[in-house]
Amino acid sequence: MSTQSAAPLLIRVTGRDRPRVVHDLLGLLDGAGAAVEDMEQLVVREQLTLDVLARLDRADSGLIRDILYWGHTEGLSVDFEQVEATSQRARLPRHAVTVLGEQLTPAGLAAVSGVVADTGGNIDRIVRLATEPVIAYDFSVIAGDVAELRRRLLQVARDHQVDIAVQAGGLERRAKRLVVMDVDSTLIRNEMIDLLAEEAGCSDQVGAITERAMRGELDFEGSLRERVRLLKGLDGEAIERVRGRIRLTPGARTFVRTLKRLGYAVAIVSGGFTVFTDWLQDQLDLDHAYANTIEIVDGRLTGEIIGAVVDRAGKAELLGRIAAAEGVPLSQTVAIGDGANDLDMLSVAGMGIAFNAKPAVRDQAEVTVSVPYLDAILFMLGLRGSDVDHGELAAGTRE
Repeated sequence: MSTQSAAPLLIRVTGRDRPRVVHDLLGLLDGAGAAVEDMEQLVVREQLTLDVLARLDRADSGLIRDILYWGHTEGLSVDFEQVEATSQRARLPRHAVTVLGEQLTPAGLAAVSGVVADTGGNIDRIVRLATEPVIAYDFSVIAGDVAELRRRLLQVARDHQVDIAVQAGGLERRAKRLVVMDVDSTLIRNEMIDLLAEEAGCSDQVGAITERAMRGELDFEGSLRERVRLLKGLDGEAIERVRGRIRLTPGARTFVRTLKRLGYAVAIVSGGFTVFTDWLQDQLDLDHAYANTIEIVDGRLTGEIIGAVVDRAGKAELLGRIAAAEGVPLSQTVAIGDGANDLDMLSVAGMGIAFNAKPAVRDQAEVTVSVPYLDAILFMLGLRGSDVDHGELAAGTRE
């Protein structure tokens, strides 16, 4: 008799985990001539849940008795259930709904699951990605109205102060192979121009020009050139002092190290200055670094910028140039930034992430991350805490 003639039997084993549980159960099934159609195991705090979908020639009470006796001798609970011959959902596309925050409350997670149901979807699987530096969960969702799901989850994110991303599941999500970052207030906590202005004693003047640019009275290039002119006369020692004051965003080294270990190319594209981005490239072993070149003659800044300014459009263009150099399609790129100058780059990339961004940028970005840890972005890419490469950092250190 064919093993396809009977409905499959779902065998669920629960209890404290120990070695050889899978081995022993599969041995019993093999001895009875059963075919295994599916299998999944989960261990939470040493408590095991093992599901095995098996198909028998016929109802085999002897096998069921043997499995029950085995479970009893091992201190495990065993349940049996006849299930449908074929899955109606197996070939349906999945979306990944990633939820992360420094605190995830039952109310917030309930709101996420409620929106999935209300928009015609269903949660297929939930996986915890991380417990540090944030708590993160991945919901594998058979989505209904994806556009409405995204819209409603944006409101949940605001109401519960969490970050939520909705992405197509499967290989498309994990195919990202190039990450391009802004630098000021993204890779580093500082603003390069402000640090230089402090050295030059013109912080107030530079700040006033920045305010005019934010009010729309100056474009980025005009405001940058005007501020750089105020730096005329600074020497190499001032640049060295500024390098010493640069502080990486918490988790930056971990973020880059993990991406590099997994085979990603990592680049920075900045409206700042090459005297700092080249140094950062060397410090972090980055693959590419682009920024503005300030003119230095006889060891002192002339107050001028050499060549074209890296502005909003320039960042997007550089993203495309780097992707072409790496042989990576734009759909497999990730862009990260915090300001309006990053919006074109975020929109061109396969995934655009607003990192601790201004409200206008958050509202336009596909994905937002509002926690102050750059390595939290790894979980938006579907990585788990066990994938993260912390290197030689001391316990309790975040770098």
